[in-house]
Amino acid sequence: MAQPATAVSDGAAQAAPAFFVLAAEDAALAARGWYDWLAKEKRYSRHTLRAYGQDMAAFFAFLAEHLGGPASLADLAALRPADFRAFLNRRRLDGLEATSLARQLSCVRGFFRRLQRQGHAVNAAANLIRTPKRKQALPKPLSLSGAQAVIGEAEAARDEPWLQARDAAVLLLLYGAGLRLGEAIGLNGRDQPRGDSLTVTGKGNKQRLLPILPVVRQAVAEYVRLCPYAITPDGPLFFGVRGKRLDPAIMQKAMRDARRALMLPETATPHALRHSFATHLLGQGGDLRTIQELLGHASLSTTQRYTDVDAEALLKVYKNAHPRATMG
Repeated sequence: MAQPATAVSDGAAQAAPAFFVLAAEDAALAARGWYDWLAKEKRYSRHTLRAYGQDMAAFFAFLAEHLGGPASLADLAALRPADFRAFLNRRRLDGLEATSLARQLSCVRGFFRRLQRQGHAVNAAANLIRTPKRKQALPKPLSLSGAQAVIGEAEAARDEPWLQARDAAVLLLLYGAGLRLGEAIGLNGRDQPRGDSLTVTGKGNKQRLLPILPVVRQAVAEYVRLCPYAITPDGPLFFGVRGKRLDPAIMQKAMRDARRALMLPETATPHALRHSFATHLLGQGGDLRTIQELLGHASLSTTQRYTDVDAEALLKVYKNAHPRATMG
């Protein structure tokens, strides 16, 4: 095995993490060039660079142990898929979750792509490794007070009354009727709820009929009254300030600003209001099949993921609904 690199330039030493000294001299020089390229040309943030440095430190430390000495460019070129799998297994034993493992593998792949482009080493073995499957994150609904507060904060952040009314109406459609953000913004003038129900076209061009609470219907009506643009049957129901259909990014930013003002977690997104609709409905005794229909889910298992109630709430529903629960 080659000898480890013992020195780097002053500028690189100030900016770079310690992973360079874990490799042989030629590999360290190539790694330093890759790191500088990320910093200067790709303009990665300091946080991202730190994470990449830590990932590569773990990789080169593993190789030094795995190969019996600091890895050279020749060693890197000769690595087999089994070597990369051994690295991931070691990191898994170190306690890393699938998300962190996937990030580390992505970092290593990027490093090897750079080595090939620079003519230092060619090794496609890392690309043959299956990315660790990440656990599907469960939706995180807001509390009842949190949902109400974030809608009120988003509304209050606007200066113009019609924009206040618009944001309140859109967010209430998400929380009060379980609409997706795209479904709410995709409504046309003819879809304005005037009775107790609303027909929505969702994924797969499937239509579903939703009950509409008076507070939601009134919020939409107030927006329509204040809107400065003509709302026609075939035109958008919700407008942006320039007179075109409202961009989803505007509502996403409104929620982002509101959650920051209220110090809510980053999971407080427009879609979280839809999660909250399902969770709070189930918590009040609603059954999953009905909620499935309201959300427009093809599978009941998908609906189950959109609900998050504690065991006490589920037990209460069971006691009230299951025939055997009332038997002596």
